[in-house]
Amino acid sequence: MSSALTDLCRYPIVQAPMAGGASCPQLAAAVSEAGGLGFLAAGYKTADGMYQEIKQVRGLTARPYGVNLFMPQPGQADLAAVEVYRQQLAGEADWYDTPLGDPETGRDDGYDAKLAILLDDPVPAVSFTFGCPTRDILAAFARVGTRTVVTVTSPEEATAAERAGADAVCVQGVEAGGHQGTHRDDPETAGAGIGLLALITQVRAAVRLPIVAAGGLMRGSQIAAVLATGAEAAQLGTAFLVCPESGAHALHKRAMTDPLFTRTELTRAFSGRPARGLVNRFMREHGPYAPAAYPEVHHLTSGLRKAAAKAGDPQGMALWAGQGHRMARELPAGQLVELLQSELRSAVAALALGGVS
Repeated sequence: MSSALTDLCRYPIVQAPMAGGASCPQLAAAVSEAGGLGFLAAGYKTADGMYQEIKQVRGLTARPYGVNLFMPQPGQADLAAVEVYRQQLAGEADWYDTPLGDPETGRDDGYDAKLAILLDDPVPAVSFTFGCPTRDILAAFARVGTRTVVTVTSPEEATAAERAGADAVCVQGVEAGGHQGTHRDDPETAGAGIGLLALITQVRAAVRLPIVAAGGLMRGSQIAAVLATGAEAAQLGTAFLVCPESGAHALHKRAMTDPLFTRTELTRAFSGRPARGLVNRFMREHGPYAPAAYPEVHHLTSGLRKAAAKAGDPQGMALWAGQGHRMARELPAGQLVELLQSELRSAVAALALGGVS
């Protein structure tokens, strides 16, 4: 691994920060204890909620870990389109007997308050999604000894992160589950993402920063492939989502390998931003009409998703998943880290033998 990350984890395995509950303290701590780098997801949490989870991780492990922040979003949503979508969702509200949420709940996800906490009481690593922080913010984290990682989906975004002073980039291929971490949500190019291996190669040619590769990775052999392509570490989300330590809903965990859910797609149906999940009824019925409006649509559908989960109905839930979801293994997180590392060693050894003439 690169010098920017090498002292944070024993193995080149990073647990993706999955907002919505999956990346809980128990999961992050278990991954870090096993030699990977666990991450908390601060997205959709209050600043105090984030801090309480940080304290829980500190009580569970002395190993390094990270916290992920959502960047504030520009107010570009077409509110008339959001209102039309609200009307289209009226039947869902009736079905689940729950009101639709207020799309104007907030756009900044408590960003400034979270920054203040993380700079006052530093953590080993902080990553950013949906944009790149300013040079001043990244410099402030450098002064307190926190390593910074910016999620990117193109060489241009990686170049911006390097210029701003990030320590590393998380290169996210289109195969990744959950939200695409694009810095700008362009409706004209949504869904036209680049595959992970091609993207690593392009980013490697554009910047000198260490690369953490993310997107559909489920096996140690895939980790070996991204390392051989130019990454220093691999980030896995769906692979850890089914672990017993994960805070994901039981219905979400079961859906990963349920024959009823055969494929994934990118959709705006649940949040207004492109995100990859298992295709279910809600996605099929509402995905074609959902506007490009994040986080307005997220706030609008939040209650519906919770009501569907409470009713035991995965057809109304956001079942975020990467393209490799059928390869999920229900193992304790520590065992999964060790298995992935064993598979990685075997793959690297096989590649070395293959290169001997």
